[in-house]
Amino acid sequence: MKHVLILCDLFPPAFGPRMGYLCKYIQRYGWEPVVVTENMPACNFRFLEHVCEIHKVDFYTAKHPLLQKVKWLAIFLLSLLGLDYKDWKIGRRAERLIQTRHFDALLCSTYRTFPLPAAGKLTRKYGLPLIIDLRDIIEQYSGNEFITRKVPTIPGLRSLIIAAFRKRSLRTRNHILPQAACVTTVSDWHVNILRTYNPDTRLIYNGFDPEIFYPETIPTDCFIVTYTGRLISKAMRDPSLLFEGLRKLASDGTLTPKNCRVNWYVDSESWEIISSEAMRYGVSSFMEMKGYVESSTIPKVLNQSSVLLLLTNKADTQGPKGIMTTKLFESLAVEKPILCVRSDESYLAETIQELNAGLAATNADEVYDFLLHYYKEWKEKGYTTVDIRRDKLARFSRTEQARQFARIFEQYS
Repeated sequence: MKHVLILCDLFPPAFGPRMGYLCKYIQRYGWEPVVVTENMPACNFRFLEHVCEIHKVDFYTAKHPLLQKVKWLAIFLLSLLGLDYKDWKIGRRAERLIQTRHFDALLCSTYRTFPLPAAGKLTRKYGLPLIIDLRDIIEQYSGNEFITRKVPTIPGLRSLIIAAFRKRSLRTRNHILPQAACVTTVSDWHVNILRTYNPDTRLIYNGFDPEIFYPETIPTDCFIVTYTGRLISKAMRDPSLLFEGLRKLASDGTLTPKNCRVNWYVDSESWEIISSEAMRYGVSSFMEMKGYVESSTIPKVLNQSSVLLLLTNKADTQGPKGIMTTKLFESLAVEKPILCVRSDESYLAETIQELNAGLAATNADEVYDFLLHYYKEWKEKGYTTVDIRRDKLARFSRTEQARQFARIFEQYS
């Protein structure tokens, strides 16, 4: 058994399913993972938190929430000045592991920059082959959604701080990428961007866990449209076409709040956007806020649905770019019809069409026809299905993801 040291910004139960699932399955391919990550509050994927050896590093140790915010802001501002406290601290923990045992490869997974500087320093000092996995990149966002916490509104300075942080994050990332033996990422669009900095950049999709995501026939007494996830902003994920289609179906008497529900498994900030837009279109009575649920219950939620909703926007200079959300692959696995609004007119739409999985809509009439078609099917059978191209589905499995990583580790170790 060979050993890989994984540095990552997030790991279950503090989200981070990509690395969680990798650690679950990589051992099948002869690799033992050891993870070093930030200690974060548990939020989801608890069933993945014990899949391997994990070392957690504390950065915001203050007990009072206000003091935690002050420390976060201090670390944020220090990073703008080139003082990467978090990378220094996580690097120290990882170095102690390297000094006491043998590792054959080093994997660093992040959505932005941290902990890339730590990984770069370790690979230079100890000669470990470095694989960098970028789950998301700053360039894919339509605005400032890449900043996970709210930057305080300081008159005349907030926009300058964000611009400086963006510039420095990209500069740091792009300086370290050429040091990697290989870079992996989640869509063809991301590959094309990152190959500018490292020619050996490869696509490894996100995906679904075949042990928990599979189709089940569960009749329901209501036509259910389901969304799970977040709405970062309307520029990134715009539900407007759904609400237009619903309004039309309600006005002709086809759908009512009694025979149709739109269930939102989202956080409170996302719900504010949804409820405001639904009210604007006059379809609030169809909406139901469910809140976040544990990821282990999501397969049942999806299988009990009539239509599964993906939210995005057109992939242009003002919209999201290259996003291949995990929700797509999990929806494919349960073989329920997928409604993507608005179509990105790019990789998401192409995948939905290639697998015969549903519709990536560009106008409200398409949404109307799609919902009407599956409403009629549900009314006849009590459930809905879609004839997925199963021969094309296997490449999105989390086991396939682990196999691809294992091949890269073997190539460079």
